[in-house]
Amino acid sequence: MKNLKPFFTLFFLFFLFIAGAQSDKSKIDKKAVEAYNKGLQKIDENKYKDAVESFGEAIKRDPNYIDAYLSLAGVYGQLKQHALCIENYEKAFSLDSNYTSDLRLPYSINLAGDGQFEKALQTINALLSRTDLSANTKKAALYRKQTFEFAVSFAINHKDNYLFTPKNLGDGVNSAESEYFPSLPIDGTTLIFTRLVGNRNEDFFLSQKKDSTWTKAFRLNGSINTPLNEGAQNISQDGTWLIFTGCNRPDGAGSCDLYISYNTKEGWSEALNLGNRINSDQWESQPSLSPDKRDLYFASNRLGGYGGIDLYVAHLQPNGRWSEPENLGPQINTTGDETEPFIHADNQTLYFASNGLPGYGGEDLFVVRKGSDGKWGLPQNLGYPINTINNDGTLCIAADGITTYFASDRSEGKGLLDLYTFDMRPSMRPAKTLWIKGKVYDKKTEKGLPSAVELVDVATKQILSKVQTDETGAYLMTLPLGKDYAFNVNRKGYLFYSDNFSLKQKAPDSTYEKNIPLQPIEVNAAVVLKNIFFDYNKYDLKPESQVELDNVVQLLKDNPSVKIEIAGYTDNIGKAADNLKLSEQRAKAVVIYLNNKGITGGRLTYKGFGAGIPVADNKTEEGRAQNRRTELKVIAK
Repeated sequence: MKNLKPFFTLFFLFFLFIAGAQSDKSKIDKKAVEAYNKGLQKIDENKYKDAVESFGEAIKRDPNYIDAYLSLAGVYGQLKQHALCIENYEKAFSLDSNYTSDLRLPYSINLAGDGQFEKALQTINALLSRTDLSANTKKAALYRKQTFEFAVSFAINHKDNYLFTPKNLGDGVNSAESEYFPSLPIDGTTLIFTRLVGNRNEDFFLSQKKDSTWTKAFRLNGSINTPLNEGAQNISQDGTWLIFTGCNRPDGAGSCDLYISYNTKEGWSEALNLGNRINSDQWESQPSLSPDKRDLYFASNRLGGYGGIDLYVAHLQPNGRWSEPENLGPQINTTGDETEPFIHADNQTLYFASNGLPGYGGEDLFVVRKGSDGKWGLPQNLGYPINTINNDGTLCIAADGITTYFASDRSEGKGLLDLYTFDMRPSMRPAKTLWIKGKVYDKKTEKGLPSAVELVDVATKQILSKVQTDETGAYLMTLPLGKDYAFNVNRKGYLFYSDNFSLKQKAPDSTYEKNIPLQPIEVNAAVVLKNIFFDYNKYDLKPESQVELDNVVQLLKDNPSVKIEIAGYTDNIGKAADNLKLSEQRAKAVVIYLNNKGITGGRLTYKGFGAGIPVADNKTEEGRAQNRRTELKVIAK
């Protein structure tokens, strides 16, 4: 968050200069002057609320005391009470428009702070029409004119009646100290954040949600918290990894490095430096893991970027090492600073902060979405009142795509920075994301199997997530709504498992638990190919079937001695003879596809069974859908 003290202090000094040159205190009530001077002293001591009282006393004793109104306006600006700031500026202006003419710039900034962007723009244009402006004032005014124009344009183009109503997370989370960098696993009931303890040591704390209330936060257990600073953390969606920033550590490569800790039975493990591919001799911080833990986004000022701080991504390779980080490119990174990346559980929507993209001034929050080609689109400013004239950042969004958490030093807070929640603007939301979890195991022995689990968009054939189960076979995978997915599980020596999740038309609120038995490759082992699709009463393979069919091709290439039979089945609607013919034609279509992909005919046979071997009751549509299926059976190994 931006501290406006240096800015307003500058204008205090500027005002005091002109006041000393022009104000005739001999005409002002002496008690009022005493109160005014006491207020200035309180400003020097950073006691702004006491200064308000003193300037108020000065005005009470002399209602025409212009300097007191102006200084009171400055204090209210420092306290971000923009409406009161504006009120006192306007009172001073009404008393003497010439004497106060040089204060139109801070007045316009507070108008913008109050959301009055059109009036702020009118004020700054009037100021710029003057010919006697100093070079510094003109430069600052031109910058503010640009930000006000952006704000007016955004309001015109986003007439969404959006209500921004941040809610403090309460005493369970927030304290008299600073809390920031919120992070949540996929279930949304655990909140991990950084707290600055004693204004000197950053540690990680955890709070749990019970009946819509966050419980009393406590330090993370285990070995992760140390006498050194730990901050800017991100927990993986499955709750097993925590990647964070550690600075000036003995094993560090630069000023600040990225570290990882694992959630074990004994608590969070001792942190490990992520190594010299991720960390450089410069500054690396603010990590964010993709939901499948394959992509690590972070901010760095390493050499070779486009600006001061850029955003990068590194990919986890099959050998367990991270790739060399890739700069996210000039469409996202600017000549300024881009920081605080957050990749949502949908794995398609990235939020970040920037002071180099057009915005409201300072550091704004943006969203950028990944297209069907896997490339990032254009960043969008989240707009007022999420973004303000201050620095805004450190947000995360829950799986529902709505509930947003962020840190702010708002006047109603418990202490310094507090954690708040609000509903994200509808046009800037990520996809609502469900999740599927379970265990992969050997069908014969029931022993857990470490395996690869893959989620593919059937329309674009883009791999959205690819996770590796743990050593017991347990996995968790996110399911963003609005797409139809092929779900595949692979392990060498076993028939692959497939399923599909049609979430394009429906938006169920439940999550899924699916334990997956993998069948060893042996004679008579069979698997239903759940991502083979045909139109009603037709046998032409739909394009969405390609992902599944290519998995069959890979299975046969990996096991060159295996021979299979493709069997087609229908429901009992229609004539039996027609169903038998249709099932055979569909099985044949699959074999033709495999032939065209280089699988020889001697390894493939096909057969249609019509409605003869149902696996569910044909009296319901759900049962009939299960009976309309394509199966793969091993006939020789």
